[in-house]
Amino acid sequence: MIQKSPVMRKCISCRTTFDRNNLIKITNDHNLGIMVNQGMGRSAYICKSKKCYTDSKLKKKLQKALKSILNPDFFDIFEREIANYK
Repeated sequence: MIQKSPVMRKCISCRTTFDRNNLIKITNDHNLGIMVNQGMGRSAYICKSKKCYTDSKLKKKLQKALKSILNPDFFDIFEREIANYK
């Protein structure tokens, strides 16, 4: 049987490549809006290191990667989602 190689993605904050399973996926679904770790559409990935998800420029980087304006409530939801990984 052919062994599949892991899907690699790059963190938008530190620009380091990781296996997709080790990253937090933020998706801009064209029907449902911005979601964390679900949905299909334009996506950006952030590694689970504290340095990356507390980056002061994260909002601007996400807006550029997702090509949309983020709702201020999104970061409250994002903080709660990050608490699940600690």
